[in-house]
Amino acid sequence: MFSNFFPMKILGISGSNRKGSFNTALLEAAKEMLLEDTTLEIFDVSSFPLYSQNSDRNPPEIVREFKQKIKATDAILIASPEHNYSITAVLKNAIEWGNRPSGDNSWESKPAAIISASSGVRGGVRSQLHLRQIMVDLNMHPINDPELLLGRARESFDSELKLKDEATRQTLKSVLENLTVWAAKVNNY
Repeated sequence: MFSNFFPMKILGISGSNRKGSFNTALLEAAKEMLLEDTTLEIFDVSSFPLYSQNSDRNPPEIVREFKQKIKATDAILIASPEHNYSITAVLKNAIEWGNRPSGDNSWESKPAAIISASSGVRGGVRSQLHLRQIMVDLNMHPINDPELLLGRARESFDSELKLKDEATRQTLKSVLENLTVWAAKVNNY
C-alpha cells in the first residue's frame, strides 16, 4: 500500500524548549515507528533569535538552514505544548522565521500533522486549534485524523522519557501513517 510513496522525509519540530519535554519525547518516539524508507529529522528551533523584520533579507545561518530543511522535506510533524491557551513562543518564533520574508514562505503547501502532550488533562487541544488557524494563513495542509492530544503526559512516559503507553503509541503510529498517505497525495507522488 505504501511502497509508491518512498523515500519520504518528515521534518519534526518541537514547540518546547524545556529539558525533559514530553513533546520532544513524542517526536523521538515517532522515530521508532516510522514506515520503512521514511525518515524523521528533528530540528531544534529553541535557539533561534527572536524574529525581527530587520533580519528578513539576512537571517541567521541557523534560520537559513531551517528554511532549506522545510523546503526539502515532504511533510512536517509539529509537537507542541499549550501555553496560555495557545502555541508556545518558541514555536511562533520558528513559524515567523519560516514564513519570512514576504514571498518566501517555506511552509507553502506543506502537508503536516500536529501532536501534543501536556501535564494537564486537555493535552494541548487549544494549542492545536490555534496552530491549525495559523496553518491556514501559511497555506499548509494538516491532517485531521487521528488527533493525538496526550493529557497527563507524565503517566505515559517512563523515567527515561520513553513512550510506554501502548494506546498512545498506536495513535502516534496512525498519525504517521496518515501523514505519509496525505503527503503522497499533496505532493503528487
